[in-house]
Amino acid sequence: MTSDIIFKYFPNLSPIQQQQYRQLPDLYHFWNSQINVISRKDIDLLFERHVLHSLGIAKVVAFLPGENILDVGTGGGFPGIPLAIMFPDTQFYLVDSIGKKIKVVNEIAKALGLKNLKAEHIRAEQVRGKFDFVVSRAVTRLNDFYPWIKDKFNKTSKNTISNGILYLKGGDLKQEITESGLAVQQYHLKDYFEENFFDTKQVIYIKGT
Repeated sequence: MTSDIIFKYFPNLSPIQQQQYRQLPDLYHFWNSQINVISRKDIDLLFERHVLHSLGIAKVVAFLPGENILDVGTGGGFPGIPLAIMFPDTQFYLVDSIGKKIKVVNEIAKALGLKNLKAEHIRAEQVRGKFDFVVSRAVTRLNDFYPWIKDKFNKTSKNTISNGILYLKGGDLKQEITESGLAVQQYHLKDYFEENFFDTKQVIYIKGT
């Protein structure tokens, strides 16, 4: 699968953005052979299962210039790296508790020339500062995730939706949402992307307090 799947859904990318997305397979194949950040079965489906999946968040909200986004448990850089390419004037801070994964993120960001991305080996609970949005991809259950970041939001919202969490999850989430006790808005990615992979994938939005 090629980068064309990205350009199909995001046709207005600049030449620089297009080139950055095209660089991703070679970079991830190289680094994944040294430090495993993507499963072997998924590496050949990088664009669908990782890059486009991450960009599901960009279908829900367009981040604004100057906004600050925290990516918790970024792993190999998802959703942070694809979003940082998509929104070059927005600042992204990617964190993970596993240092070798952050090494991969930093090397890929450097190779892409991403000036709007910082990655650090740190636990979410230790992060200082305030953010407009927190993004993440199925790190843990909502009622475990929310306490880590509930006090990390800027009070003033500038975007079309209020500052908050944009969480990529899949499957039947009814029980998880109920047990979290959180007010949740669900965006189904099958409404934006036609590939079967997205049939059960969602972006979960929770307004920050």
